[in-house]
Amino acid sequence: MSAIQRKITPADILPDAEYAMRRDALRKAVIAAKKNRRMEVGPFATFYFENYDTMWLQVMEMLRIEKGGMAQAEGEMEVYNPLIPQGRELIATLMLEIEDAVTRDRTLRKLGGIEETVFLELGSTRIKATPTEYDDRTTPDGKTSSVHWLRFVFTAEQIKAFESGERAVLGVAHRNYGHMAVLPDAVRAELAKDFA
Repeated sequence: MSAIQRKITPADILPDAEYAMRRDALRKAVIAAKKNRRMEVGPFATFYFENYDTMWLQVMEMLRIEKGGMAQAEGEMEVYNPLIPQGRELIATLMLEIEDAVTRDRTLRKLGGIEETVFLELGSTRIKATPTEYDDRTTPDGKTSSVHWLRFVFTAEQIKAFESGERAVLGVAHRNYGHMAVLPDAVRAELAKDFA
């Protein structure tokens, strides 16, 4: 596995038996890296920054569970390849993690359009996140989904600033959820690999 690969191909899909033998070690490696690809912003918004490795593991796990073989693999690659950063961007899954179902439903009804309010401040510049090409995640009645996929597109200068250690702040500016968090050095170092 390589964090700088930009696309999962059929050649990357392991046969079921081989994946079963290597699964524990492969999962441990990706889970270790994911610790520094996760950012909490406020009480229940968590960002999971994706890359080739996280998406490859997701595809392999889906194949393991559903046992659809290469026919299924094509569909999974179509779904997850767009979530692999292409060298000038970071891509995150935003999860609004609220355990209680009643509280979750009530809260999600107040957060319509939250996916349009996410940003990353890098020094004095603000990079606005844009939702990925998936369907609209907020319903016409204003209820948002608990899962969103967001893309942060960087200029060459912003990449240099990010890699050089300029203060980076991840935030949400929704009228009902305004929170920010500074990216720790370990998270910044891990995410900088996406620009390689």
